[in-house]
Amino acid sequence: MIKLSDIKICVVGLGYVGLPLARLFSTKFPTVGFDINSRRVTSLMEGHDETLEVEDDLLQDAIHNHGFRCTSSLEEIKDCNVYIVAVPTPVDDNNRPDLRPLVGASEVVGKVISKGNIVIYESTVYPGVTEEECLPVIENLTGFRLNIDYYAGYSPERINPGDKEHCVETIRKVTSGSTPEAADLIDAMYNSVLINGTHKAPSIKVAEASKIIENSQRDVNIAFVNELAKIFNAMGIDTNDVLDAAASKWNFIKLKPGLVGGHCISVDPYYLIQKSQLYGVLPRVMSNARRLNNSMGAYVASQTIKQMNLKGVPVKDARILILGFTFKENCPDIRNTKVVDIYHTLHEYTPNISVYDPWVDPAKARHEYNIDVTSQLSDSHSFDAAILAVAHDAFRTLDLRALVPQPGVVYDVKGVLARNIIDARL
Repeated sequence: MIKLSDIKICVVGLGYVGLPLARLFSTKFPTVGFDINSRRVTSLMEGHDETLEVEDDLLQDAIHNHGFRCTSSLEEIKDCNVYIVAVPTPVDDNNRPDLRPLVGASEVVGKVISKGNIVIYESTVYPGVTEEECLPVIENLTGFRLNIDYYAGYSPERINPGDKEHCVETIRKVTSGSTPEAADLIDAMYNSVLINGTHKAPSIKVAEASKIIENSQRDVNIAFVNELAKIFNAMGIDTNDVLDAAASKWNFIKLKPGLVGGHCISVDPYYLIQKSQLYGVLPRVMSNARRLNNSMGAYVASQTIKQMNLKGVPVKDARILILGFTFKENCPDIRNTKVVDIYHTLHEYTPNISVYDPWVDPAKARHEYNIDVTSQLSDSHSFDAAILAVAHDAFRTLDLRALVPQPGVVYDVKGVLARNIIDARL
């Protein structure tokens, strides 16, 4: 097996997870980033990350001072000996796990891996995917045998897009390996660049399971709070006031209601839901949580319409402003955003919907969702209703009552606006 001092890393997949990881490893080991998107590679080598996860000065420092480079060429990654796969794990239109990105990345590794090398997966999966789905792809291409010709590991990503506090340097990582020796080497490799160290799991399956339940637990907890919001709204009680009061107890876990989108919490539970059913277990809690959280966009739209009706504001052909399109605040990530559910529900009543988000590339929003998003908002615009869907810092200084004069409706999904300017909040 290779030694820690001889490690040369290739990170396959340079998105929100792979690029920050590759940049960090480049400060300690020779590191190459591989991505099939040549446009992405070119942009990164010019020193800019459009996801904004890696600041330009850090990326440029890695390139100029640590020898980090990105490529779409297989020839340029053949001399690496540790391959880390960090590609997306989406679901299809029926919420079934789509393993095609993982299979494609495994094929890339299979074309370049040599004997004695290590492959590590970071993508979120259900227990068993690494050993039952990914490694056979490599072995079919190479004829290698696990733990004889090569070794494997799993270290689940914990990237939170837009979060500059819990970034890759500061999070504690779970690691695992296909043999005790491989586990030790992988653990030492990650420990060498992480401030808060690692937790070495006893097996790859345990590490896979630990990741999938991190997001599933949060999904279930948010679903509970979203259900409370529906109950208390029906009772005429402010949900946020209830949560503030309950949070005065020392062991109450305070979460806020809201939209659950993105590439993790709204997707990952489906991987465990499907796998558990194959073992004859019906995961009712997780399944119900997914259904409830997926209903919140339409619910927000219906509550806005209710407020408009109560104030005598005609809904048909109304001019409505949606503030925010990303799946969370202060980041450009629009993957699986649930703001589209608000938009489509309202669009049944009016075509006059404006979506404003200064973080979003309008061309991407148009390509992915066929929705026009503006990155600039004119002060001369006037609306019958506005919905704060994403709590971008830029929205907190908007004069919403100038944009939505009375009797127009302001609905606050995130619970961050002053009460004297809103009509209702989730």
